[in-house]
Amino acid sequence: MDTYLTVAGVSEFELVEKHSRFIATLKNTATDEEAVEFINEMRSKYSDAKHNCYAYSAENGKYRRFSDDGEPHGTAGKPILDVIDGFGITDCTIVVTRYFGGILLGTGGLVRAYSAAAKGAAEAAEKVMMTPCTVYSSRCGYAERERLLKIIADSGGTVEKIDYSSELEVTYFLKDGVCNDFTKKLIDTFSARIKAEKLGNRILPVKL
Repeated sequence: MDTYLTVAGVSEFELVEKHSRFIATLKNTATDEEAVEFINEMRSKYSDAKHNCYAYSAENGKYRRFSDDGEPHGTAGKPILDVIDGFGITDCTIVVTRYFGGILLGTGGLVRAYSAAAKGAAEAAEKVMMTPCTVYSSRCGYAERERLLKIIADSGGTVEKIDYSSELEVTYFLKDGVCNDFTKKLIDTFSARIKAEKLGNRILPVKL
């Protein structure tokens, strides 16, 4: 599978336009089900708001949905989706909540406000590249911990967890393209005393 850009966690952005309050919330949602769950969560959280408009792209663009949620057609959902596309991200949902301030913004004003709110949330989000990776596990003594972690970090790897018992068991992943150089360096550094046991291949987030 090819690499693709997404976001990590949740980000928020708020703006006020002619007394209307726009709250944009962006979250990583990998599947259609996760996107719908997040939308319902925001609707519940902001149940007193006049509109909870949204757009999402899930499963690397397989599912793409948007809603104006009562706003004039084309003034909210599609502009939010355009922001997602403009940033080149997928597997995420943006919900923009609007508290009406009593002054009509017009169709152009609504498009600009929803776009600006969504853009603010997208700019604030941490971006990660979903990348084909190999997951490994290595066992080492406590005295060798720092050297092992440094080799993993120097190779661009990410540690998922460390189990502490009589010896350490480190679970980590590396981009597929660096695995051969990494395993060779591991053997050279520890004279083959520490091995990298392959646990499998996954598409995982690599920070930019």
